[in-house]
Order: sequence, then C-alpha cells, then structure tokens
Amino acid sequence: MAKDLYQILGVGRDASDADIKKKYRDLAKKHHPDLHPGDSVAEQRFKELSQAYAILGDKDKRGQYDRGEIDESGAEKPEQQYYRQYADADSSGKYHSAQGFGGPDDLGDILDGLFGGRGRGNARHFRMKGGDVRYHMTVDFLEAANGAKKRVTMPDGRALDITIPAGFRDGQQLRLKGQGQPGTGGGEAGDAYVTIAVEPHPFFERRGDDVHVTVPVTLKEAALGAKVKVPTISAPVTLSVPAHSNTGTVLRLRGKGFKRKDGAGDQLVRLEIVLPEKPDKELTDFLQSWAGGDANPRTKLGV
Repeated sequence: MAKDLYQILGVGRDASDADIKKKYRDLAKKHHPDLHPGDSVAEQRFKELSQAYAILGDKDKRGQYDRGEIDESGAEKPEQQYYRQYADADSSGKYHSAQGFGGPDDLGDILDGLFGGRGRGNARHFRMKGGDVRYHMTVDFLEAANGAKKRVTMPDGRALDITIPAGFRDGQQLRLKGQGQPGTGGGEAGDAYVTIAVEPHPFFERRGDDVHVTVPVTLKEAALGAKVKVPTISAPVTLSVPAHSNTGTVLRLRGKGFKRKDGAGDQLVRLEIVLPEKPDKELTDFLQSWAGGDANPRTKLGV
C-alpha cells in the first residue's frame, strides 16, 4: 500500500509550508546517510523523507497530490493521463482524449464527417503521429549534480531506462523520442516527456551553477588557521582555512559546482565558528584573562 506523504513527514494535512519545511530539515539531518554510514534503514528513511518533501514542499505539487492527480512518487495517475475528459464533450455525449484523438472509434467518427460517412474505410489511409505521454519523477540532489541512470515506469506500464545528465536542474524535461503512444495508419509514435524534480539537500544549496554550504570550524581553527576536510557534491576535499577567519568568511573551491557547457561552477564555503558542546575550563580561564577579549565588535552598529 502506498505510504501517505504527510505521515512520512509526521505532519497533518493542514500543516503550513513553513512547518513542513522545518519538519523535513529536522528529520533529514537526523537520518542523513553521512551520519549513519552503512545503515540501510537510515538511508531508506532519508530517501522517503526527501521524496515526501519534494512534493509537499512544492505548492503546486502538493495541490496535485491532495487532489489525487499525482501519486507519492510524483507520477501522474493513469486516469489523469488517459481517461477522456468531459469538459469538451459534444451534445452526443462523446468524449475526446486529452492526448488529441481518442481511439479508433473517435478517429472513425471524425473521418465520417470529412468523407461523408466513408471515414472508417479511409482510416487505414490516414497517417497520424501518436500522442505524447508525460511523466514526473524525482531524483536526489547528488544524482542531479553528478548524473545518474534511472528506470521509470510510464503510465501505460512500460519500463524505460533513462540517463540524467550531470548538472540537471529542478523542473527540466527529458524528451524520449518515439516512446509515446503508437501512431495511426503507420504514423510515427509520439514522444515521452519526463519532468525531473530535484530533492533539496540538507546542507548543500544550488545557486545558479554554484553550490553553497556552511561548514563549522573550531575557534582554534579559525584563529590560527588550519586544513579541514569539507564535503563537495563529488567527494570530500581538504580546504585551507586562513588564520584570523571569522564566522561569515566565504572560501571558494573552483570547479566544484555543477557542470555546465564551459566547465563547472564553484563551491562557496561559508565558515561558522562553533564552541565546544561542553564547557572547556582551559578555554574559559584563558578568555577571562585575555585583555583583548573586551574589544567591542558592535561599534559599526552604533552600539
């Protein structure tokens, strides 16, 4: 049985967008695979959370989900893709397909009008391209960054293997030529369009082709300088923290962002000084005796 996305995030259906975002961030940090290496349960839980937020964190997709137009994976439900719509029904009560012409009966009816009742005899000579089909799927942030191969099940039950190019953006479409509905009278098949939603990441953020991340450093590392390991979208690297760095200092890792035609963007690392979680007596004694610790850093604020 399909899981309810609201239950996965542990929020009610009346939860605000802010509440959903906060809940996802809290749970994603708790279950992120980097914090549970080798734990397949935590990894699966993280994927479920990201999948749920990719839909509930998007106003339009949340509305589609609430109305039953898409399922928990973001795929349009079959009836939304193939059921004939009532809105354009004529006075005889016939429907017509959301893809264009309906089945052979609809085509015959149309040709009847064009050929004075001989439509069904002429249908075999009528060539028409098949209708296009559409599909929505989600990939995680790092799959979009580095590229991935995915297998998707189309609304008509067919399985397709697709390649997500590195650097893919949220909302971009892939066109799979000839993978839509079959044509009529020997006409070519339609195409399949796959719209990709990229799940947010707990600590990476994409801005253009650059990646932004906040990295905590100790007071000692910031004051004296140090070499620290930082994550990137491909693999951890060693970053040199200059002496006398401060919270808010931004360091650039060139070429470590999203791929593009002329190379790749950069990764911007914002430093954030953190004190030890537990009180450190030696540090406390030093700061109490440090004369320079009385300088006022708020003078630019006029206070």
